[in-house]
Amino acid sequence: MPKQVPRLPGTEPGPYPFSQVVEANGFVFLAGQVGDDPASGQLVPGGIGAEVRQALENVGRLLRTVGLDYGDVVKATCYLADFDEFPAMNAVYREFFVSEPPTRATVGVTRLAMGCRFEIEVMAAR
Repeated sequence: MPKQVPRLPGTEPGPYPFSQVVEANGFVFLAGQVGDDPASGQLVPGGIGAEVRQALENVGRLLRTVGLDYGDVVKATCYLADFDEFPAMNAVYREFFVSEPPTRATVGVTRLAMGCRFEIEVMAAR
């Protein structure tokens, strides 16, 4: 299957040069999601737990837009601005991936867009 970029409500391109969702060969790739409120575009207050929760809710919203859910995620890459927050990130992450979680890498970074503390990108399979 050639690369497809869905043009569905909720997947519209933002102000930056990347697609929110790309599908190819039975896999669905989501752009990195951060803890921003989709209505306001502003980072949610409340620290790492709130950011992780909102980022994962953003992931779920995009997955549902293309007919998938968290159980279809096969790979996740998480980025943390402060690796001391790894346990807090995992506590929230476990709420979304309860059983048979996807493979995952977690990377400590020095800086993320918008001053975020957390970003996640996922790949799902049909």
